[in-house]
Amino acid sequence: RARALLQQLPPQDCDERYCPDLAEEERRQLRAFSARRRREALGQGLACPVPGPCHGCPCKKCGRRLNKGDPGISASRLGDQFWHPSCFSCHFCHQPLVDLIYFQQDGRIYCGRHHAELFRPRCASCDQLIFMEECIEAEGRRWHLEHFCCLECDVPLRGQRYVMKSGRPCCRDCFESLFAEPCQACGDPIGADSEEATHQGLHWHARAACFCCSLCRKPLRGQPLTSRHGRLFCSETCSLGRDASSTASDSSDSAFASAPSPDS
Repeated sequence: RARALLQQLPPQDCDERYCPDLAEEERRQLRAFSARRRREALGQGLACPVPGPCHGCPCKKCGRRLNKGDPGISASRLGDQFWHPSCFSCHFCHQPLVDLIYFQQDGRIYCGRHHAELFRPRCASCDQLIFMEECIEAEGRRWHLEHFCCLECDVPLRGQRYVMKSGRPCCRDCFESLFAEPCQACGDPIGADSEEATHQGLHWHARAACFCCSLCRKPLRGQPLTSRHGRLFCSETCSLGRDASSTASDSSDSAFASAPSPDS
């Protein structure tokens, strides 16, 4: 319950004490924003048997009939509407509302988190609402200007090239040294600016010199291919010929073996 409350009712959305780095103007905006939400949208559902005058009314969410005496949830801000207890949930995340605390907007109920996000973006780093005029938007998420940093070295990335890793930005240097996959052909990391080809969990540079038939060296980008023992071939004929001529000193075999994939 405590975890669900923290998720649905983030304390930083309504109390400036949980946002120590805010400038004074941002604090003022947070106080006004929180007061307006409490005044206009905050409510607590009431669990009660459906009264006689509401016999046969539809559940506000699922539309199924509620009969007199059935357990129901009413929300005073939304008039004579009733919900099944299991249907009294956030319109956005569909989680049951802890302690029946809700925020209403346009006839719908929300948890505190997603009601706040109808009006203000939320920083993907600190999880606070953004009251600044400027923010950074990337990959469908938003950040305070000062919080858009590399997940590994914390270097600011505003105006810089970056790579997303596990939903967080990473500078090119950290990505290439820590996360870039090795090419199965040449063994070099596949950098952020390099085109990549993948097959069965293995990785290659997409250039013709790397992503090619192991026997005849025909480029395979955009072409049908077959694989045998982790090696790529342009045809079944090449794959059979490749296996028949394999030796311990084969240079192509060495090139593949020198760069094993972490997933292999």
